[in-house]
Amino acid sequence: MPPLLTGKVGLVTGAGSGIGQATALTMAREGASVVIADRDESAGAATFEMITGQGGRGLTITVDTAQARGVEGLIRQAVESYGRLDCAVNNAAIRGPVVLTAEYTEENWDRIVSTNLKGVWLCMKFQIGQMLRQGSGAIVNIASNFGLVGSPGRSAYCVSKHGVIGLTKAAALEYARQNIRVNAVCPGPTRTPFMESVLREQPEILPAIEAAQPSGRVARSSEIAEAIVWLCSERASFVTGATLPVDGGFVAQ
Repeated sequence: MPPLLTGKVGLVTGAGSGIGQATALTMAREGASVVIADRDESAGAATFEMITGQGGRGLTITVDTAQARGVEGLIRQAVESYGRLDCAVNNAAIRGPVVLTAEYTEENWDRIVSTNLKGVWLCMKFQIGQMLRQGSGAIVNIASNFGLVGSPGRSAYCVSKHGVIGLTKAAALEYARQNIRVNAVCPGPTRTPFMESVLREQPEILPAIEAAQPSGRVARSSEIAEAIVWLCSERASFVTGATLPVDGGFVAQ
């Protein structure tokens, strides 16, 4: 079968590591020119080197997605470089501390919701504007299995990810007739650099995480990326407003 994204231009936020990096690499493998966005310049550059080292095309832009001016500049620079934006993956997010709801500080609450929810909205605001001008596009927002269920100690994170799902559904309905598709992917536990850092400090928790999964294991970042890139492609041409768990069956329990 031909590559999924031949000749397309894709953008991935939070592309410097983990699921974002895997998605950028998969996009490039499937024929897209990839705009690598991350607030960590060195992390974005590392992903760029991986893509170009495999013969792919891309550029890297350092941006804080919670800041409107930066996001507007990101989309402008992507279009100036490649002429259009066919698909965008809004992945940039933070987890924050594990704290009971009544013990959350306002500062931490605002920081998590601003990055994880406002940041996705800002990205969509400028992505949709460009896609309306060109007459088509696909957006995939990265939520979480905790956007579908609760988790003690993660109220701000759960709120932000539930919000991403609601935002996805609303925008999908608003722009379906303009040939813009908007979907969400909800990853379960995934072997990202963040998880690896936690496991180095607490290796004893991995068996409990795996036991809670119907699949009996956690995901690889590449497994999440495959679902994301499919939703970006024309093979998902009649899919919009969907919330796709990629979690080994966790939320089906």
